[in-house]
Amino acid sequence: MVGIMKLEEYGLTEELSQMVIDYIEEVRELMSSDLWENIFLNCSKNEVFIFWLLYQKHEVNMTEIADYIHVPLNTATGIISRMEKNELIVRTHSKEDKRVVNIGFSEKGMEQFEALIKELVSYGLKVMSSFTKDEMKLFHKMTSKIMEILRKENQKEKVPKKVRKITIE
Repeated sequence: MVGIMKLEEYGLTEELSQMVIDYIEEVRELMSSDLWENIFLNCSKNEVFIFWLLYQKHEVNMTEIADYIHVPLNTATGIISRMEKNELIVRTHSKEDKRVVNIGFSEKGMEQFEALIKELVSYGLKVMSSFTKDEMKLFHKMTSKIMEILRKENQKEKVPKKVRKITIE
């Protein structure tokens, strides 16, 4: 049986490792299924991102969705099929090109998205209103650093792979 590495083996001190473990356990307890349901209304990450894309563009095609959520077209089609089955989106054929299928909000989907935004804003305001001005500045500074690290990591992933040329004789 293979053992899992301890956090200390990733370069964390024992004290910091315990803090991380305690923090994750506390968040796990606080993020009860009821709270998660309230915030994300039983939506998957990709569904939330599709909602966000539809909110911005009102109507998109399958290729745009697949590109936006970084999945293959067949995966995006499966997600959209589930969302359509749950009556969250509607598919319509383009008037210009009948081969193109456009995706938009259904009435139920728009209501669910609006409820999602309302919950996120509500929780965000509760958190932010508990911060002092100095804590807000520190929070902004910390989130900016986190975003910068994530940007750098994302850029590493986007380094184009070298195409290997094979000589055919």
